[in-house]
Amino acid sequence: MKLATALQYKSFCAAIILITFLFANAYGQTQKIENKNLSGTKNAALPNLVLIVADDLGYGDLGIQGSKQIPTPNIDQLAREGVIFTNGYASSSVCAPSRAGMLTGKHQAGFGFNDNLAGNQPGFDANYLGLPLSESTLANKLKSLGYATGLIGKWHLGAAPHFNPIKRGFDEFWGFLDGGHDYVTAKQNGTGMESAIQCNYKKPDLLTYMTDDIGNESMDFIKRHKNHPFFLYAAFNAPHAPLQATDEDLKRFSHVKDKLRQTYCAMVYRLDQNIGKIMKTLQEQGLERNTLVVFISDNGGPANSISNGSINAPLRGQKTTLLEGGIRVPFFLKWPARVTGGKKFIAPVSALDICPTFIEAAGGLVSEKDHYTGVDILPYLTGQEKKAPHQSMEWRYTASIAMREGDWKLIRLPDRLPMLYHLSEDIAEQHDVSLLYPDKTKSMLKKLGTWEMKLPHSVFHEPVEWRIRHLGFYDAAYQLVQPQY
Repeated sequence: MKLATALQYKSFCAAIILITFLFANAYGQTQKIENKNLSGTKNAALPNLVLIVADDLGYGDLGIQGSKQIPTPNIDQLAREGVIFTNGYASSSVCAPSRAGMLTGKHQAGFGFNDNLAGNQPGFDANYLGLPLSESTLANKLKSLGYATGLIGKWHLGAAPHFNPIKRGFDEFWGFLDGGHDYVTAKQNGTGMESAIQCNYKKPDLLTYMTDDIGNESMDFIKRHKNHPFFLYAAFNAPHAPLQATDEDLKRFSHVKDKLRQTYCAMVYRLDQNIGKIMKTLQEQGLERNTLVVFISDNGGPANSISNGSINAPLRGQKTTLLEGGIRVPFFLKWPARVTGGKKFIAPVSALDICPTFIEAAGGLVSEKDHYTGVDILPYLTGQEKKAPHQSMEWRYTASIAMREGDWKLIRLPDRLPMLYHLSEDIAEQHDVSLLYPDKTKSMLKKLGTWEMKLPHSVFHEPVEWRIRHLGFYDAAYQLVQPQY
């Protein structure tokens, strides 16, 4: 009996040892897999993500958008090989709130970021002059999914240290914090447009020409991170003021007699060349097929007293207005591995859709608890979803508020009756039909007012004189035809 008991005990111990070994081995393999993903080692199933943003680009100032004056072969190719959103919108008509919405996936008015960033106004706390710390950015989300995250170029979501992009999810930052920057001069102790270039991963070189430098730094980011999933936010400041172009590019457009327009054309051409460099780098590094690239402008081009020489034709309006020229923007998406290119998507989409789309593409999960205003648009592009991504869209900027519902667009201003347009028949918003369709006007006005009443107070404001100037732009004249030379 003693011998049998000993043999049984020995067998039991051997079984325990075997089970422990198998469990440990399985756990180790699991840990290796998890650590591999956390370290960012390239997973063939995960795409790289590139968001290219132009600044104050005119709606019609690309070849693919109808321009015969500015050759933009690289942006045109990106659009032709991808999806063109013919009804693509920014969430605001000015830079900072547009970027706040784009990088959070939430309508920025929903967290109090309604105005453009300027000096702090009386009665407000300067600590809130930026993207609220309560909001998680696209970079935060992608970083948690194992992505290397980098911002090259313009931030404009707060200059105070606690708003710095390095503290908002970006591993690497090369660029500037404010809304604009000189294209050739950056001083170590400079301020405003000539402030020093910030960089947390190397000592920045002297500026050559800002658009070229953003292009080159973007190329370098791709090459350094080519072996694991990355998110590159290439935030060009072109063609935002100050209006500065290279002598070489100015000569290319010497036939354009208006000097402002000539400089603008040269700047857009140089922007296109640098986007071409980014796309070529993806191709040369073998990354093009499984890289999701989005190109968009942050808002429409400025005209009249704040003009940069842009033309939004065939749209009426400009930057700062909620007319189509202020909010409808060039918007293209390319992802050869997943999305069939060479097509147009006509249902309205928003820059707010970029954040949830990128997260889902990266293997993350988007749920109702995220409270995104935007949606993942990939199922709509692949045919899984048949309905339109959005039943309605809303905009709010200083004194103006607007709503699109189907083809109907309502704009409400403080000094006049609401304006109603039917965009499929009147893309240039020339015919206010609010009095012809009073029931539709009342219905949309009520929905828009209900949406507005639920918004929180703004956490900061821009100067009141800006608001007065913007209101005047609704009565200005606009060029509705692109130049033919």
